[in-house]
Amino acid sequence: MHSEGHVPMVRPVTGDARERQISRAFVELADTLVDDYDMIDMLDRLVAHSVLLLGADAAAIMLVDADGELRTVAASSEDAELMELLQLQAGEGPCVECVRASAPVAVVDLSDTDRWPRFVAAVAARTEFRSVHALPLRLRGQAIGAMNLLHRAPGPLPENDLALGQALADVATIGILAERTVRRTEVVAEQLQTALNSRVIIEQAKGVIAQYGGLPMDQAFERLRGYSRRHNLRLADVARNVVNGRLNPRGVVTEAGARRR
Repeated sequence: MHSEGHVPMVRPVTGDARERQISRAFVELADTLVDDYDMIDMLDRLVAHSVLLLGADAAAIMLVDADGELRTVAASSEDAELMELLQLQAGEGPCVECVRASAPVAVVDLSDTDRWPRFVAAVAARTEFRSVHALPLRLRGQAIGAMNLLHRAPGPLPENDLALGQALADVATIGILAERTVRRTEVVAEQLQTALNSRVIIEQAKGVIAQYGGLPMDQAFERLRGYSRRHNLRLADVARNVVNGRLNPRGVVTEAGARRR
């Protein structure tokens, strides 16, 4: 397990202050288009807002990494982080099941459930938490993580609070996926630029080969491509070596000519 951040414990708010805090939470979580957008900071804010607005004693978030493994990325306290660690060590628990099922999981009394025996035993021995509500971070039925709302007393969360918690998680999910899309776009753009640069080098090498051998451009390309295949080299690398003088064009032209005879 790897934990990225902690947020300080805060007291829940009520009344008009709660309404203002709800508005602030959605504005902050939706603000993903700024240049300095930081996903970990956003998840820390989600945890803090969830504790503040939903009356949880603690909260934590796990995300699925590139290898398909769950990792803790935000926690409101060391105890909350420990709860996530116990789930990861046991390979079971409400947050783990929430991600697998892409659905909310509620355990109103951990001392009165026969689910996840290894996890429940570890929680009883090492923490004071007695109820857990796990909410999925999901889009179109696919969970990319989950948020755990932890309480030291048994009991259910009100339906309105669960709905608000899920709405906050949904907004955060959109931000996470938007950032991942940007990253993928950047990778694709980099790959495209590399391909374009390679094509320029190949065209330059074709010109060198054509001039040296007195060949039409299409035949020059065939010589270049044939050389790269015979020597098991990337075409772009052969072209680059021809252009920068590391590979004598004579070798490309005469080797192919000799094989043709």
